[in-house]
Amino acid sequence: MNRAVLPEPTAEKPEILAPAGDTACFLSALAAGADNIYLGLKQFSARMQAENFGLTELSRLTDLAHENGTRVTVAMNTLVKDNEIDAAARLIRRLETQVGCDGLIVQDLALVSLARQVGYEGSITLSTLANITHPQALQVARDLGANRVVLPRELNIDEIQMMGAACPDDLQLECFIHGALCYCVSGRCYWSSYMGGKSGLRGRCVQPCRRVYSQGNAALQPVLQRMQQRPGQSAARTQGFGQRQPQLRIGKNQAGRYFSCQDLSLDVLSKVLVGVPHLVSWKIEGRKKGPHYVFHAVTAYRILRDNPGDAQAKKMAEGILAMALGRPTTHARFLPRHQNVPVDPSGQTSSGLFIGKISAGPNGAPCLKPHIPLVPRDYLRVGVEDERWHSTLPVTRATPKGGTLVLRLPRHKTPPSGTPVYLIDRREKELEQILADWQNRLEALPARKTEAVSVSLPPVPAARRHSFQDMTVHASLPHGKETRGARAFLSCLWITPRSADLSRTIVHRFGWWLPPVLWADEEKDYQKMVEHLWREGARTFVCNAPWQMALFSERMRQDEKTCLVAGPFCNIANARAVQTLADMGFHSGIVSPELNSETLLSLPRVSPLPLGYVLKGAWPVGISRFGTLGVRLNEPFASPKGELFWARQYGENVWIYPAWQLDLTEKRQEMDKAGYSFCVNLQEKAPASVPALDRPGLFNWDNALL
Repeated sequence: MNRAVLPEPTAEKPEILAPAGDTACFLSALAAGADNIYLGLKQFSARMQAENFGLTELSRLTDLAHENGTRVTVAMNTLVKDNEIDAAARLIRRLETQVGCDGLIVQDLALVSLARQVGYEGSITLSTLANITHPQALQVARDLGANRVVLPRELNIDEIQMMGAACPDDLQLECFIHGALCYCVSGRCYWSSYMGGKSGLRGRCVQPCRRVYSQGNAALQPVLQRMQQRPGQSAARTQGFGQRQPQLRIGKNQAGRYFSCQDLSLDVLSKVLVGVPHLVSWKIEGRKKGPHYVFHAVTAYRILRDNPGDAQAKKMAEGILAMALGRPTTHARFLPRHQNVPVDPSGQTSSGLFIGKISAGPNGAPCLKPHIPLVPRDYLRVGVEDERWHSTLPVTRATPKGGTLVLRLPRHKTPPSGTPVYLIDRREKELEQILADWQNRLEALPARKTEAVSVSLPPVPAARRHSFQDMTVHASLPHGKETRGARAFLSCLWITPRSADLSRTIVHRFGWWLPPVLWADEEKDYQKMVEHLWREGARTFVCNAPWQMALFSERMRQDEKTCLVAGPFCNIANARAVQTLADMGFHSGIVSPELNSETLLSLPRVSPLPLGYVLKGAWPVGISRFGTLGVRLNEPFASPKGELFWARQYGENVWIYPAWQLDLTEKRQEMDKAGYSFCVNLQEKAPASVPALDRPGLFNWDNALL
């Protein structure tokens, strides 16, 4: 079908990109004047908890949007397993031929080439989950075939301008201006996945960062006691903990929502983004929010964009944003001299406007005396997500300010008196009428039936298995030669200013690992370190983002002794992504440790490059640039379920580790038989105060990886 021809956004007048999790939100975005609307489908969306859209429904919504000069972008921004590739290809083909959407947002490298192979002609955006964080990475993204890149939410305005100045002429940039923040860097959070197979990289995050965590002896002692009482606990380990206990000096006990971020809101600061080269899109987060939020957020930022010098317009926009029902807001790191840790450990973590607390009514039923008037179909949240009585429910009758509203809740979810209640969506008459009018316009359009299609994909050539040396990655300089059984390990070091300054007589003995996140202000320093190490004889480098290929010159890449490995933080999940890495110049890859056994054991047989895997070691549940507020580094802290973690600072980033290791040692024979060419052992010495929990470290081996 013919795609609508619409004016391109510019850096001087960037588009307002609105979220839509259902039809009402889509219509709200249109009513508020959004220039582009992004949404997810029933599959391959990084917000699978949203209602999302079917293709028949989306085709008519797209027609309505195009009639009103609005683009439609579909988010297929999840990791894709090999057995899902054909389904993803057919879906993209249908989006091209039967829907006519204007753009795709993708995370998985495979989907860029896949989309073009099935004839998709719209724009392709690399998601913030793809982790494009430094200027030279943009050229690599463009060479890959991307038309647009979403910038990380951790960048300040100076770094955004650096990205804009380095951006290729035919590449666009998009940045978030409003909505929820994740504590961990996008694409570098495995917390939900590590704790039970619900992967944030596949749209299933259960938000463990929003929970209450505790630190101090009171948090640790019950865990140690349970470990000592566990049947089968070895005497040596129990005695070890017993010997360590009296030495624990963890400080005062404390608890809080240390990783639960406030909402980003650039509000009046957004004016400084106007004119940043190639930055053509202001993105509002919120595909799980309601139509009230979408309407007010879009309206406010249109006012701010269109009236940058009007003080009255700014005041009006700020008032509208205050009504959008999000969390308390923050500018986070946007201002270089006022970079805040965007959490309030003692504050509320749920979205919505606080409107009162639960009290006991007639017969003990939970009641609410709201601070504001409520109307039918307003939507409430009782408590927060990690409380057993947490509920969401609609208001059933009009209730004046200070009136009594009896909440009809299941008996097993009866909240105690004092539980906070939040308004998370409004149904004011004016907006309801606007939405009804747009719904009528939608229904007046003819429905377009969508049908199943078939696609033919070129095969991926499988590689012969090659013999690679296993790796042990050290956080500090190792002592002696690493061996494991009969197989010697290549000692590897993380590249840091200190490690890169080693004597040239030993540099060539090591493999060199780049960090999982490389920020804009670090790029030049890391490029100099890579060039220095290569001149001194280093030849094995592990890149932990595909875009780090930009740090290697043509001469370095063409040297036949250079071995460039795509590291485990590249999140390799399918053979076509490996093919893309091969086309980029990588010689081998290390698969994502979060994959389940079915995917792990099937990948080497179909991979075009030799593959390795993480055998054992300290794998982080997340990496953050936001720092910590309340949590002391290098000391254990506990989840509500007694799971222990600890945090350590490396450069600009905080790494959060579980107090037990990833360990696939018992699966090594299966992995070798499956065709893996090498394995990796990650060495990270835990602080003395952190006990090594005696629990399985199989990650998602036995999980379905939802």
